[in-house]
Amino acid sequence: MLYIAEHAADGPVRVDDIAAALRTPRNYLSKTLHILARAGVLRSARGPKGGFQLADPPDRLALSRVVGPFEPAGERRCLVGRANCGDTHPCQAHHRWSRVAASVENFFRQTMVADLLKQDTRNHAA
Repeated sequence: MLYIAEHAADGPVRVDDIAAALRTPRNYLSKTLHILARAGVLRSARGPKGGFQLADPPDRLALSRVVGPFEPAGERRCLVGRANCGDTHPCQAHHRWSRVAASVENFFRQTMVADLLKQDTRNHAA
């Protein structure tokens, strides 16, 4: 996502270019990007000038939208593996884990892709 955002001015970014730059298996990356495109996070275009672009500007694209297709909101799994864990029948870790999970969800909702781009720029300057 960050690679695509960093190269937004260049137009659509090809899967092969991203895979090479990130040293990621092309097939895995392609499947992941297509899931994000179907979810409306990315736009995809076919052809020689095709590739992937962000569907929205980085300052309006929350990380919750990026992770959402892979970890839908509200689908918290029990930390110790119970099938019926919840507020009414909590496991030993439920209340503590719920606070941590809510904090993580809040981070994903409040953090925009642009925030990570700014952070990456600061890290490279140091």
